[in-house]
Amino acid sequence: MTSRNWVKLFINTLMLGAITTAITGFIVRWGEFSPLFSKLDIVEILSVLFWLVGIGFIFSLLSQMGFFAYLTVHRFGLGIFKSAKLWNSVQTVIVAFVLFDLIYLRYTAFAKEGEGLLPYFVPALIVLGAGLLVAWRKMSLTNKEAFIPALFFMVVGTVLEWVPILRVNEGSWFYLMLVPLLVCNAYQILVLHKLNEKSLEERKRLQERSKPVVETSAKKKKRNKPSR
Repeated sequence: MTSRNWVKLFINTLMLGAITTAITGFIVRWGEFSPLFSKLDIVEILSVLFWLVGIGFIFSLLSQMGFFAYLTVHRFGLGIFKSAKLWNSVQTVIVAFVLFDLIYLRYTAFAKEGEGLLPYFVPALIVLGAGLLVAWRKMSLTNKEAFIPALFFMVVGTVLEWVPILRVNEGSWFYLMLVPLLVCNAYQILVLHKLNEKSLEERKRLQERSKPVVETSAKKKKRNKPSR
């Protein structure tokens, strides 16, 4: 990927994280912020908006760090296992393990006496559902081999980025962080192949432009070469 397209990906993901966090924040914490709208307290509303945008920038940066970390891990995995099929099988096992931990570990850590296991399935089902949807879309845009890597990043990557909130289990932050992470992760994984193709086309155009200059310089040197 060219630096120009990388910067474009960085800025777009940053803005997407900020917008998504702002919208999600007002929805999930409406009970807290609704008095500001009923009183039309513009200053406080803008203060909250700027605060949510700043938090969104942080969530977006976490998403991008996780994305580029996964790209590195994916290359290492292909190099170690020497087979995309075997590496995909390993990723599938890891996805299942992470989803199990997301349910079981949270239940053992935060469940109250007499509380059922069902509520702890909901976050895992949301992450899995979003992952399957994005992986299917990625597969339809590229090829069937892209399904498992996309699912792995959407599930494992999102859960690892989500760990700071999972550890404290604070209700209002739970989905406030999850939704922007899912959106930013989905955007990056779905747009990656387009940016790579665009970068390849830009490099080809650059090479074509430089060819006449190189050929002209070579001809000049040939003409100026003294005869024996």
